[in-house]
Amino acid sequence: MSRSRRHRPISPFPQEHGIDAMRVSMPMDGAWTTLRDHLVDRFTSLTSDQVDGAIAAGDFATTDGRAITAQTKFVAGQVVFVRRAFEPEPVVPFDIPVVHEDARILVVDKPPFLATMPRGAHITQTAVARLRVQLDIPTLSPAHRLDRLTSGLLLLTKEPHWRGAYQQVFAARRIEKTYLALAPAIEGFERWVDIRLHLAKEHGVPAAHIDADHPQPNAHTMIRRAQDIGDNAVYELRPVTGRTHQLRATMGHVGAPIIGDPLYPQIVHRARDDFSVPLQLLAHSLAFEDPVTRRPLQFTSRRAFPLENTAAQ
Repeated sequence: MSRSRRHRPISPFPQEHGIDAMRVSMPMDGAWTTLRDHLVDRFTSLTSDQVDGAIAAGDFATTDGRAITAQTKFVAGQVVFVRRAFEPEPVVPFDIPVVHEDARILVVDKPPFLATMPRGAHITQTAVARLRVQLDIPTLSPAHRLDRLTSGLLLLTKEPHWRGAYQQVFAARRIEKTYLALAPAIEGFERWVDIRLHLAKEHGVPAAHIDADHPQPNAHTMIRRAQDIGDNAVYELRPVTGRTHQLRATMGHVGAPIIGDPLYPQIVHRARDDFSVPLQLLAHSLAFEDPVTRRPLQFTSRRAFPLENTAAQ
């Protein structure tokens, strides 16, 4: 662990809604005389009056816990903590069942519509934020990510010093991940099929696209039709790589788009508070060797198809 990591400043503000205060480092150069002047220039989404109001409310503090004032001097490289303002979010009305818990890790059965990490418009209504509050584990962090619309197994670590070891299990692909998807039944997948594509995901564009002319595939998925349910089928998916939307885009590409997918093969716009059509994609199982104990671990989701728009199943 690096020296800077060991001495990372601790926020003087407590978590709110399971979310840490924002940590901001001052630039190493600049013509600002006061911190207030820099903050006005930095937080362009706020007016100068709003910055002054936040300063007066004590929403900015130095690492020693002192609230800054309009006269606090600007110091290059200084760290300042900012108490967050939370915008209203639609409450995702589903529970997060715990599958496994020990001294180091937590495995949960994430419902659809709940993002893994705070990001963009989804901050307090995320698995991490809700579980930190629900279980009173403020240091809880994910070892990997699940797409917001995907249901199923999510592994989190309880303390920061465990996170790297379990993240590496996923990063180094020393784990067997099996997903299940409900999609239209098509021929040709009665046995395992190896699908290799090149996916490109542009910033700000919701769906990835397949670059058929690219000579180097970057998305590798094994697919098998495991069980028929009427005109649909449950497909077993084993991703070898981990590109954004890889399984969803791949299933759309082979002609079996996952039921309930609002992006593939075409974009369907739904309201943020519409939880009526869950994506039928499930992170079904995880199997790996525990990097600490060296014992084999295996976990299986308790959810079954069709995935319903209800609370814990």
